[in-house]
Amino acid sequence: MPEQRSEPGYPLVALLDRVATVPAAQNVPIRGLCNHAQDVRPGDLFVALAGTRTHGLRYLDEALAKGAAAVVWEPAPGIAPPAPASVPVIAVDELARRLGMVADRFFGHPSRGMTAIAVTGTDGKTSVSHFLAQALDAPWRGCGLIGTLGYGMYGHLVPGAHTTPDALRLHAELACQRAQGAAATVMEASSHALAQYRLDAVALDMAILTNLTRDHLDYHRNHGAYATAKRRLFSMPGLRHAVLNTDDAFGAALAAALPLSVNTMGYGIGASPLPDDRSVRATGIRARRGGLTFNVSTPQGTGMIESRLLGRFNVSNLLAALAALLTLDMPLSRALARINQTRGAPGRMEVRGTVGQPLVVVDYAHTPAALTHALTALREHCAGRLWCVFGCGGDRDAGKRPLMAQVAERHADAIIVTDDNPRGEPPARITADILTGFAAPDAVRVIHDRSEAIAGAVAAARAGDVVLVAGKGHEQVQIIGVEQRPFSDSQTVAMVLGEPPA
Repeated sequence: MPEQRSEPGYPLVALLDRVATVPAAQNVPIRGLCNHAQDVRPGDLFVALAGTRTHGLRYLDEALAKGAAAVVWEPAPGIAPPAPASVPVIAVDELARRLGMVADRFFGHPSRGMTAIAVTGTDGKTSVSHFLAQALDAPWRGCGLIGTLGYGMYGHLVPGAHTTPDALRLHAELACQRAQGAAATVMEASSHALAQYRLDAVALDMAILTNLTRDHLDYHRNHGAYATAKRRLFSMPGLRHAVLNTDDAFGAALAAALPLSVNTMGYGIGASPLPDDRSVRATGIRARRGGLTFNVSTPQGTGMIESRLLGRFNVSNLLAALAALLTLDMPLSRALARINQTRGAPGRMEVRGTVGQPLVVVDYAHTPAALTHALTALREHCAGRLWCVFGCGGDRDAGKRPLMAQVAERHADAIIVTDDNPRGEPPARITADILTGFAAPDAVRVIHDRSEAIAGAVAAARAGDVVLVAGKGHEQVQIIGVEQRPFSDSQTVAMVLGEPPA
């Protein structure tokens, strides 16, 4: 967590105001917040949350030994109240839900000092966030970024464990960005984070929806719960602007349901349910080997986008970023110039290969919808055969494995199934699940070693072919069991093609 301490300390009574009642005799100064006992420093408030596998109270003795000044803990079934300790130990019902308020208060309400933008959706969050951060970085004297590729100021990201960090890390990161002069911050809002209240107490100016398709049903159990988690972002107190993909059924329904207090802008390719003065639309889309070209109509007038990005689905991502910039009152001419200069995020339709070689594209597509988008988009850039190398993660939604196979078989000419973070599952079981989705499984090659699978596809492909390496994108490890082994799709492709690494 970024170094954020309070000296001489934040009074516990004030810190927990409207969260818990603290006797005056226990009003100790709090110098830091910590929810991992091994990281506690003297003077910290130790936050003991109820988790899915364990409870923070199990590490209470370690936190106290390291100098915790006070403890707040979340009551949960099967968890007995701790014995009296030498420091205040306070029970707080729904602590996870209230933790954002505590962190926001401790770090001095950092999001209030910036234009805070959150992007949610099944696919496109990372790309849209990167496009916006690039576009806002220079004119806004620095833009912060929080998401899958890391946290920090744009161009200087530090890898993070989660797409959206927990409430303590999130507000600490916002405070760090504010201290570095960020006038704006763009964050990815995952469904897990929204369901776990991690973004509560962030003063959001804008929320953006990219789309809603099947994902994370291993966590949310059903699509309705997944949609409910996404919808939470658009009911955050004080939200001023919403930018919605109205080509998406969920986005169109949300556009009709949001209150008038939220300034709503729609974007897309098809007919919009919103009036022209609240819509950004694309027409005349042309895919070429060097990128995308299309016309846009906006509340400020018309223009053209000429992007170096590949993939028709990136039209939607670029429209989302453009709509957000216009909603923030950036003039159309400047917004178009910024969008035309944007570069793709690492591992998002990342292109490798030169003249005389197949075009090899590394992409994070790991859902049926994302794989469909990637393959159909690349078909337009493909003069020969379209190859697909993919796998599915272990200990994750097994129901999507045959669906991924169906997508690959429908849209690709040649397929290699490989490993993609098998984690604790036997790789053979994962590939067996995938193979059930193929109508002609005998036509599919299975190569468990991912580097060999990539090398095999590239060696077999010819100039004019396109090879999609899908699933891992920017990731730098292959998770096998509990071991994280260094591995990069992009670097593997570069090595196979004889190119320097990125």
